[in-house]
Amino acid sequence: MQPVRVAVLAFDDISLFHLSVPGLVLGGDRSSCGLPPYDLRYCAPAPGRVRCSQGVEIDVPGGLDAMSDADLVIVPSWNEPEVPAPAGLTEALRSAHGRGAQIVGLCLGAFVLGDAGLLDGRRATTHWGWRELFARRFPKADFRPDVLYVDDGEIVTSAGTVAAIDCCLNLVRERHGADVANRVARLLVTPPHRQGGQAQFVEQPVPELPSESRLPGVLEWARERLGEPLSLDVLADAAHMSRRTFTRRFRDATGTTVTTWLAAERVARAQQLLETSDLPIERIAAEVGFGTALSLRQHFAAQMGTNPSAYRRAFCDGRGADPRDKG
Repeated sequence: MQPVRVAVLAFDDISLFHLSVPGLVLGGDRSSCGLPPYDLRYCAPAPGRVRCSQGVEIDVPGGLDAMSDADLVIVPSWNEPEVPAPAGLTEALRSAHGRGAQIVGLCLGAFVLGDAGLLDGRRATTHWGWRELFARRFPKADFRPDVLYVDDGEIVTSAGTVAAIDCCLNLVRERHGADVANRVARLLVTPPHRQGGQAQFVEQPVPELPSESRLPGVLEWARERLGEPLSLDVLADAAHMSRRTFTRRFRDATGTTVTTWLAAERVARAQQLLETSDLPIERIAAEVGFGTALSLRQHFAAQMGTNPSAYRRAFCDGRGADPRDKG
């Protein structure tokens, strides 16, 4: 199997965190997770020494020609969102996109995609702190300011900082399935899919003590019991909180409601079972807590844009088709 070729852009004053995220998720030997090999290459507008925003200098031997045969091009958080990206860079991105490469903008990297004209008429997001500037600079984009990432097919954008990990895990999920993405997430000790959106992080106070919230344990408890009848009252009892307190803390922690969170978790579990088992749809619906196959199909279609049977067919030979194809 040929490795997936990935070109990751580096530039002066780049965030070392954002530069490292694609390698953390896609790089190294992930065969134990079921992830096929990825060939990561770092490139820069001018090959040579690049100084990161943290003061670390790294050597980037490749130029923008690394994008010419990449399957996936990733632009980490850009350092000057107010200033249009260099013409040579935007042309290289347009060329890569034109021949079929998937283009990803992490955080403020979305501004570079916008400068390249790749966001016109497409759904996109970026860090909430620059949402007004983004909306002003790219009025033709379908801006989604309250999500962690937006997957619009061959164009993908993410919100700030840690959402870059969410975005890269979603790249794995879309290419190789939920089970592989979950395995990689466990290796990184991070949630495979965070619910909620940027709104929950906008100027929110940080709890003084981790012990102030019992939610992390309750969420894991619920994930282990998705097949059981779960409700707001059941979860509040498990957290030893009143219904009102639990509702407030749950929204603060997840950015969504119990009903929405449970539906998303059950669909995610259904994805795993569809990919890794031959259980009938009716059995999977019961296993994940939807009760009936009809309910599973309705929730699956709402979240995934396809039905469980089509999704399973798409992964029967390792993502042989687009699971959104309802064929």
